[in-house]
Amino acid sequence: MKTITIEGQLRTETGKKATRQLRSEEKVPGVIYGGAQEVNFVAPARAFKSLVYTPEFILAEVKVDGKSYRCILKDLQFDKVSDELIHVDLLELVEDKKVIASLPLHLTGSPIGVKEGGKLITKIKSLKVKTLPKYLRESIEMDISTLGLNENVRVEDVKADNMEILNSPRIPIASIVMTRQLKQEEAAAEKGKK
Repeated sequence: MKTITIEGQLRTETGKKATRQLRSEEKVPGVIYGGAQEVNFVAPARAFKSLVYTPEFILAEVKVDGKSYRCILKDLQFDKVSDELIHVDLLELVEDKKVIASLPLHLTGSPIGVKEGGKLITKIKSLKVKTLPKYLRESIEMDISTLGLNENVRVEDVKADNMEILNSPRIPIASIVMTRQLKQEEAAAEKGKK
């Protein structure tokens, strides 16, 4: 699985004044929680770019004060005006402790319905799962090659070993809809029969 390394320093001073000073130096404060203790740290804003601005699921190896923490992104805060990253929450991965993460969903295969002239509509791009850190992976794959016209796949159809899917089971993930052209051809065929 893709992992990025973030070099940070422990935060000693907290409060608005100290935080403003850090942000003026283009540094972002963050918190690592979920492990033995909460770790307040600060790192350059550019260090978070490949973790924040990607649709992929990436692990972060955060090095603070000689210690290393394996983490996943939990929450972000952006400035309302400038849209700059102003705070990051990371969750430390502990081997025997289940974590909740959003994993990207990759649809594979070429659906039958598309070959028949339908259009694939994707409604969900990621799934929220609860699992042990050792079972985390870059994405969940789902084969949709048997999907026909006017059919859909739902969350309940996803098979993910060793993971509990937290999304509602009835939510549609993808569907094949009839295109306008196909509907017109069908209507013309019906008129021709009469």
